[in-house]
Amino acid sequence: MKPFSDQKIIDSWRKNAFPWITALENEEIASRVNVTNQAIINAVLIESPKKVLDIGCGEGWLIRRLQDHGIVGIGIDIVPELIEYARRKEKGQFLILAYEDLSFASIGQTFEVIVCNFSLLGKESVEHIFQQAYQLLDEGGAFIIQTVHPEVANGMNEYKDGWRTGSWAGFSKEFVDPAPWYFRTIDSWKRLFLDNGFLISKIIEPFNPRTNDRTSLILKAIKK
Repeated sequence: MKPFSDQKIIDSWRKNAFPWITALENEEIASRVNVTNQAIINAVLIESPKKVLDIGCGEGWLIRRLQDHGIVGIGIDIVPELIEYARRKEKGQFLILAYEDLSFASIGQTFEVIVCNFSLLGKESVEHIFQQAYQLLDEGGAFIIQTVHPEVANGMNEYKDGWRTGSWAGFSKEFVDPAPWYFRTIDSWKRLFLDNGFLISKIIEPFNPRTNDRTSLILKAIKK
């Protein structure tokens, strides 16, 4: 298998599904607890949606939190172990679905908001999601992503799109075989939206109040 590929990302997440669930249950990821979880919730709630599609929902935490606000949520993910855990919580609807198989035909309905929270890690699979998102949104619907901030996550690398090696630094020793990820510049993220029929409406850079560092990048776009 190629060291850098969308399939390698899936294989890694299948190996690390249970350590990931444990890390979230124990609130081991400080940036999520302190900043980014609430940041993406706020970004969705301000749209006042009745129905949301969470692409790359993982173990389903965001769908459950949105349901507490009266929002109907459907989550998709390719990792069966994560979807099985999400279903056991009995909040929301969850489907095992590869990004490459996402389409209106596979979902069968449209949404007021599509959200991807730190779940767009690959190359071709992510491009496919952007190509399909337009037809999965209602008119005027919002497509919202939260990702690592490119200007922070880039490190000492050249600032251009390309595959990067993964790391579980800061996580427990239970994590193995870190997934690679496809780095995109801010301009590259913007182009994905614009080339697929969206108008970027807001860019948010959540800060950690304890360190004053940018923790992530949130891009919100509207279906024209």
